[in-house]
Amino acid sequence: MTDVIVDVRERDEFALERVDHSVNVPLSVFTSVAPGVLTQLKDRRIVFMCRGGARASQALELAKQMGFNDVHVYSVYPGGIQQWKKSGLPVASAQSMGLPLQRQVQLAIGVLIVVLGVMGYLFNPAFALVAAAVGLGLLVAGATGYCMLANIMAKAPWNKARALPGGNACVNCG
Repeated sequence: MTDVIVDVRERDEFALERVDHSVNVPLSVFTSVAPGVLTQLKDRRIVFMCRGGARASQALELAKQMGFNDVHVYSVYPGGIQQWKKSGLPVASAQSMGLPLQRQVQLAIGVLIVVLGVMGYLFNPAFALVAAAVGLGLLVAGATGYCMLANIMAKAPWNKARALPGGNACVNCG
């Protein structure tokens, strides 16, 4: 039985650096994507990995809750990819794509709310309603895990993943 690393970081994190031949199943879509992936890997030991270990532990618990605890042997790579790199193990890296998508979304929403707030104060209180709508969108994104702005920004030219050495093992690329 051989090990396979299932990296549960988001696609933009995985695109920047990853363990070669690892499989990307982002935690944000884990419950919908993981059953197909775990079924294909039924004869392998699964090692969950993320940046530091917290999301990997969540993925392990989700996999067990979905009924895959009798099929697989699971573990979490302690310390995540940060510890992997500190140990001197190889990492495939893409050229830097700038800020991670999550930070781009946070910056865009922050700027939008500040600008709308100032415009509401200086010009027309209706701008405050638009700021409230942006806040509602953020609330929905937090509650559901689906962020329309993140999906739109992911399509921006500066967020297109560049090819990694050794090919792309991303399961959820579409």
